[in-house]
Order: sequence, then structure tokens, then C-alpha cells
Amino acid sequence: MVFAPATCRRLIVKIGSALLVDGDGGVRSAWLADVARDIGTRVAAGQQVAVVSSGAIALGARRLALAKGGRASLEDAQAAAAVGQIALSQIWAQSLADAGLTAAQILLTIDDLENRRRYLNAAATLERLLSLGAVPIINENDSVATSEIRFGDNDRLAARVGQAARADGILLLSDIDGLYDRNPATAGAQHIARIERIDARIRAMADGGSASGMGSGGMASKIAAAEIAGHAGIDLAIASGTTGRPLSEDARHSIFTAPRTRSRARKNWLAGRLVVRGNICVDGGAARALTKGSSLLAVGITGVHGRFQRGDVVDVIAPDGQIVARGLAEYDAGDAARLIGLARDAQAAILGYAPRSAIIHRDHLVLL
Repeated sequence: MVFAPATCRRLIVKIGSALLVDGDGGVRSAWLADVARDIGTRVAAGQQVAVVSSGAIALGARRLALAKGGRASLEDAQAAAAVGQIALSQIWAQSLADAGLTAAQILLTIDDLENRRRYLNAAATLERLLSLGAVPIINENDSVATSEIRFGDNDRLAARVGQAARADGILLLSDIDGLYDRNPATAGAQHIARIERIDARIRAMADGGSASGMGSGGMASKIAAAEIAGHAGIDLAIASGTTGRPLSEDARHSIFTAPRTRSRARKNWLAGRLVVRGNICVDGGAARALTKGSSLLAVGITGVHGRFQRGDVVDVIAPDGQIVARGLAEYDAGDAARLIGLARDAQAAILGYAPRSAIIHRDHLVLL
């Protein structure tokens, strides 16, 4: 596999439902035991490993005899998760104990990683657990998450955990061995082994569905995860987990390479944000100035959309419709809209108070 202990000090492994749970809702115990032994080997070699594990809803649905794998309604999914998470944590704890490891459980909601203070708390917990040699088993807290406020898939959760843990690599184990230029079931589909830049062409290759019917992600969510990881300077690989020892075998995979330099931690957090409250459209001059390290000034704004408050995260949209940056707004949406196109010396008369230095200060802005 691409992430060897010698080259990846800290690794996040995401395991999808289809790998952990069979079609009848039972655990693939032998496969899980092999994965636990692989993790044990890596930890013994000095690598730190955290696991983002799906499977709670699938396991709980079987125990509650729920239709459609527990996904017929939000209420069913929450109930299945509440029952299945207990089973999932027990299964991981026993499997890792058999491999001589200590498991830890962390359940996260999207607010835990979108709120800066809670994000730092989660990061500190991960840091301490990994330094102690424990293996954190992480999942979304589906029993309380709503359809509006949730990660929606564990691919993006794994990428955000990778940011918080300051990981060196993220491995998404799935029922597919990477990215193809079209649906892999289509004749002539070509596997893509290395992706150095995610653009519209790469995004167009994604199939949004989950092949197994048990998971909530698909290739689109994996590409979104790769973008989040890339902003933090973390390589991300997609590989098949269907083999007996998926962390040991050098199987075919796709790797999304990240820049070798990392932004400051706060800017990594901003780039990975999944909840954005609005957007600010800018002219070409402003877009170019941002790429040179400037703050966003009102004079370069052409439009304001959304209902955001000061301190909320907003996207900056270039004239071609592309998101060029993300940052913390210095004004609420109403005042920002009043300042569209105005130079600084004209703003005080509109606002009734001395204007701030920028709509988004460069210290609170990250390029995308």
C-alpha cells in the first residue's frame, strides 16, 4: 500500500460499511481480525493509526429488523445507529485487543469540527490518544445528527479527522480500487493511479452512488474528501479493502497527492469547513489580488448572497463562478451588501461608524 510506516508517521484509515458488514447485516469477523492484525503490525513499527469506521447503522438495522438497512427514514437511521454503535465499538475493542492494542471511541457531530474551540478539543484528544499508542475508532454520532447538520458520509469525516490529527496520510478503504475515468462497470473504463490536481474533469468522473447500498458515500464524496485533505497537505488514497490483508498488500489504488507545504492550522480548518453561510462575488481585480495575499476589500465586491453574520464562514466567488477563497466575514450580510463597490473613504457615511480594514482580512482567509 502507498502509506508505509517509514513514510507515514500518522495514518487515518476509513472503512466503509460494505467491507465491515455483510449483506445480511452481520460482521465480517475474519476480515476484521486481519485488519486488526495489520494495524497491530503498523503500530509496532512506530506508525500511529486512527480508524474512521462505518457500520453502526447497518449493524443496528439488523438487530432492530428495520427495512432498507435502517435508512428508510431519519428516525430509523438514528435508532439503528444508537443500537449499532454499541455493537460496533465492542467488535472493534475485541478485535484490537486480540491484536494487542487498546481501542478508544470518539463520536463526532459536524459541529465538533466546524466550531473552532470544539475542533481544537477534538484535535487535542486525538493527539493524546495516538501518543499513548491507542487506536481511536471514530464515527459520526448518527443517533443525534440530523439530515441538515451532518457530514453525510465518512469519507469527508475522515478528511476532517485527518486535518485535526495532523495526519500524514488518509486511506479510504472501499469496495472499489480507486478512481476510473467513467463508471468502472462501463466497458473500456480506465483506472487512474495518480491525481495531482482536482478540477472539473476529475469531478466529472465521480459516480455519486454507493455501490453496496449500505453506505452513504460514493466517488463524489471521496473526491470531496481528497480536496479537504489536499488543503491540509495530506495525501489521500482510495483502495479496495476486499482483500484479506488490505493494509499489507501493495494492491492497485488511486492516490490524490497534496502540495508539500501546509498552510497554518487555522487556514487548514477554514479550507475544510463543510458549513458555509453565504458567498461574496468579486471582480477579476479582487480575485487576482487575493492570490497575491491581499485582504478582500469592499471596492472589489460585486455581490453578496446568503444570511451570514460577522465571524461566519463565507466563500469568495470569482467572475467565472469558481470558488477562489474561503474566510471569516468581518461584516454581516446586510452591511457587506451596503458596501459593494465602495472605497474605504466612502464607507463611514454608509455605515455610521468607522469601517473595518477589510470585508475578509487576509489572516482569516484561505485560497482554494
